[in-house]
Amino acid sequence: MTSTLYQQIQQLYDASSGLWEQVWGEHMHHGYYGPDGNLKKERRQAQIDLIEELLAWAGVPSEKALGESYRILDVGCGIGGSTLYLTEKFSSIAQNNLKLDGKVDRERSRSPELNKTGASVTATGITLSPVQANRATERAKIADAQSNVNFLVADALNMPFPDESFDLVWSLESGEHMPDKIKFLQECCRVLKPGGTLILATWCHRPLGETAGELTDEERKQLAEIYRVYALPYVISLPEYEEIVRSLPLTNIRTADWSKAVAPFWDVVIDSALTPSAIWGLLTSGWTTIQAALALGLMSRGYQSGLIRFGLICAVK
Repeated sequence: MTSTLYQQIQQLYDASSGLWEQVWGEHMHHGYYGPDGNLKKERRQAQIDLIEELLAWAGVPSEKALGESYRILDVGCGIGGSTLYLTEKFSSIAQNNLKLDGKVDRERSRSPELNKTGASVTATGITLSPVQANRATERAKIADAQSNVNFLVADALNMPFPDESFDLVWSLESGEHMPDKIKFLQECCRVLKPGGTLILATWCHRPLGETAGELTDEERKQLAEIYRVYALPYVISLPEYEEIVRSLPLTNIRTADWSKAVAPFWDVVIDSALTPSAIWGLLTSGWTTIQAALALGLMSRGYQSGLIRFGLICAVK
């Protein structure tokens, strides 16, 4: 990742993460408002629902996958919201599976980690933001999960992990920040264990081609403004992501467009930014964060016009 882009992403999230947590909580991603986007939900519940819907769509975790050891990688972990949620959820499922199998006493006697949590589920989150990594580590300690979860400042294009390290590679709205989408997905595939699952949800632009046509000058202008404000190098279409994934040693590849399901998120964010506490937080958080807030309408309009899409991919190695 280029040093200039690296610094822009780091500065954006170093400056804005504290305010986001104050206003929205630990989850730094879209919410899920039903397949057609017409369900009214409490904003944080909508974000949790997105995680649950993604897992259900991808069929993760399977009972077969959750054995004695299960490792999760959260690429672009923010302040650890998804990382901690997935770890707690998968640990609970694995513990229940052990109880149903009548193995819990035997397994716990062999593993101190199992003795504490009931399941050997561990997770690693990576981010470019030291502020995010530190806050995520603090939140893990508060949740008494520090022995199962760790957070690193690391580049997703050059991950500091051996090949075949993780059972699940989870990337929720980080692909749009990657300046080399091919290298990014190659790295995700490299660190995934055989039989492991990749789940990717990312910002895209609309599909191109003979029917849809190329991007217009006005669309390119709108995208350029979104790139500038949110420290993005560029985004691509979901079919382009699928083409990259199909070039890798992955199987059971599936894609979906959930734009309708998540589009209401931006209007909810705009409403939440108009409270006195949020306005004061914006004024004290610096120009980078203020610019991002002022550009919220760009994303809302992008979904309305069909230019911005929310693309999903899952695959098995």
